[in-house]
Amino acid sequence: MNKRENPKAGEVWGHFKQNDYKIIACPVFHTENGGTLVCYKALYGARDVYARPFDMFMSEVDHRKYPDAKQKWRFEKVSDSDVANESAD
Repeated sequence: MNKRENPKAGEVWGHFKQNDYKIIACPVFHTENGGTLVCYKALYGARDVYARPFDMFMSEVDHRKYPDAKQKWRFEKVSDSDVANESAD
């Protein structure tokens, strides 16, 4: 089994639906249930900020539900930093 690299602040990860996101922080801990989250920001549109459970962020795409998805993983690392969009932060 291949162990995937955990997301790190500043990296850009691509969602299987073809949008890129900048990692704000990982790990982030839920104050009520102690769950581990990934906090990330869209690099398109209004540049919304999201938090997703770590295990879901790192999960495989459900190819039965999304048969045309080209990625194996829900999110895959695109680059180590968001050089092209740093001035927009």
